[in-house]
Amino acid sequence: MVSFVVGTFSTAARVADIADRDREISVPQMLVDTGSEYTWVTASLLEQIGVEREKKDRHFVMANGEEITRPVGFAVLHVAGTFTVDEVVFAEPADFLLLGARTLEGLNLVVDAAQKKLVAAGPLPVA
Repeated sequence: MVSFVVGTFSTAARVADIADRDREISVPQMLVDTGSEYTWVTASLLEQIGVEREKKDRHFVMANGEEITRPVGFAVLHVAGTFTVDEVVFAEPADFLLLGARTLEGLNLVVDAAQKKLVAAGPLPVA
């Protein structure tokens, strides 16, 4: 079992193929990680719903300094009653499933650290 640092929390998500939104999967626990730019979803789950690898061999630097490469595709992400389209990393079995900062911004959600939950960010600025 993996334990996380105090202050972190997970959330549920649904992920759908952008070409056929009826093809979707549920991800019961994704670590909310504002330090990760991208959202990471298990490769086999993305393949199951037809998400294609659009960008191959994207380079990432892990928290421990290790450099890795993973493919990236496009998906619709549903979290906390809202949705957005974003790039998702095809995570390998040892990778964490992460809900990253870009997706949170697209969802217009922010972290309420005291309550360990996602909340609406409020009105979007016009300019």
